[in-house]
Amino acid sequence: MSPAAAVAGRTRAMLEGPLAPTLFRMATPNVLGLAATTVVIGYDGYIVGRLGPEPLAGIALVLPLAMLMTQMSAGGMGGAATAVVARALGAGRRDEAADLARHALAVAVALGLAFGMLMPAAGAGIYVVMGGRAPALDAALSYSDVLFGGAVVVWLANILAAVVRGGGNMVLPSVMLAGSACLHLALCPLLVFGWGPVPALGIAGAAASTLTTSAITAAVLLAHLLSGRNAVPLRPEAFRLRTAPLRAILRIGVPASFSPVISNLSIAVATALVGTYGTAALAGYGLAARLEYVMVPIAFGFGTALTTLVATNMGAGQQARALRAAWAGGFTVAGITGAIGVAAALWPGIWMNRFTETPEVVAFGSHYLRIVGGCYGFFGLGLALFFAFQGAGRMFWPLAGSLARLGIVAGGGWLAVFGFGGGPAAFFAVVAASFAAYALTIAGALRLGAWARS
Repeated sequence: MSPAAAVAGRTRAMLEGPLAPTLFRMATPNVLGLAATTVVIGYDGYIVGRLGPEPLAGIALVLPLAMLMTQMSAGGMGGAATAVVARALGAGRRDEAADLARHALAVAVALGLAFGMLMPAAGAGIYVVMGGRAPALDAALSYSDVLFGGAVVVWLANILAAVVRGGGNMVLPSVMLAGSACLHLALCPLLVFGWGPVPALGIAGAAASTLTTSAITAAVLLAHLLSGRNAVPLRPEAFRLRTAPLRAILRIGVPASFSPVISNLSIAVATALVGTYGTAALAGYGLAARLEYVMVPIAFGFGTALTTLVATNMGAGQQARALRAAWAGGFTVAGITGAIGVAAALWPGIWMNRFTETPEVVAFGSHYLRIVGGCYGFFGLGLALFFAFQGAGRMFWPLAGSLARLGIVAGGGWLAVFGFGGGPAAFFAVVAASFAAYALTIAGALRLGAWARS
């Protein structure tokens, strides 16, 4: 089959094919590729854990901000790039899709540079507010300065992948995710511990490995888009920034990016509150909450397929089909993340003991999972519907759901810890309630017709 025929076949399947098989066919390569990312999330904790509890606490301080950058670039602005490209292609406007892709890459460079300048300057103050103290603070800065110093390559890799997905090609970005993860598995311990002529960089080596694999991913995806063998005819030509394409991207991307900002602020607030219980509690919470970041790749696997599927059908005027896709994807992700959460609640040691043998750290993290794990299904539902709303170009309610989550964690958490002097269990119950509020806000809005004017 020629590249043109393959592109046309993918678009036709999204518009006319059986909905559930189409969704699963699109999501499967994403999920498989992101399974490798899931391994990396746990693997980094394992490698850093070999350095001791202080580096573990340090990476727990950086993790919310590192995941914020990833979620903004891959899910916020990246999802916006996928949505606008897919909608243009669904309406048969290929040249417009290419122009939107160029503007999305310009946004990626600008925001990557902004992260690269802001975090090295403000990181220390942020981590102190979150409860970081030496030597955990020193470890956090060692990791953070390297990672955010090269932020532009992370942004480019994720936006390029988003453009490719907007054309309905889920396979290549997933192959690159899997390949970069495999490289990271070898490169990360080499750079952290050193070997032969390679010096030991400590915790900074984990960040250097992430940047290296991101740069390789970006180079391969850019070469693919320039080759012409894809739905988006991206060509090396003169480019001038224009208001209309930027507005189309930012109208979806800005509120979509605020949602992970708020979500990760919820994690940061929770981290700060947990920090009042001591370094062992901070390390235990960081390891336990890392399981929530495993949920993100699962939701992302189905979510990026949902964004493309919903946007393509919206562009073609098929709103009812787009709505059915949203519910199908949302309940599928809720089932998967819910099952993982229940397993973690029943057997938390399976997760915690992989990273550390320090009894206090394991005990605190296990306590968290026993209480919060049962609500991970809500977390997955909210994340999946977030991506569906991106495809529809309606981001108010996902933002409202994120604000509800933050309000419950910040206000309820403060009351639980300081107002009523409750122990960790009371605070963990607040976190569980915030996940339920997040999902029910978004799902309720969709059920009541939030897409009616799309």
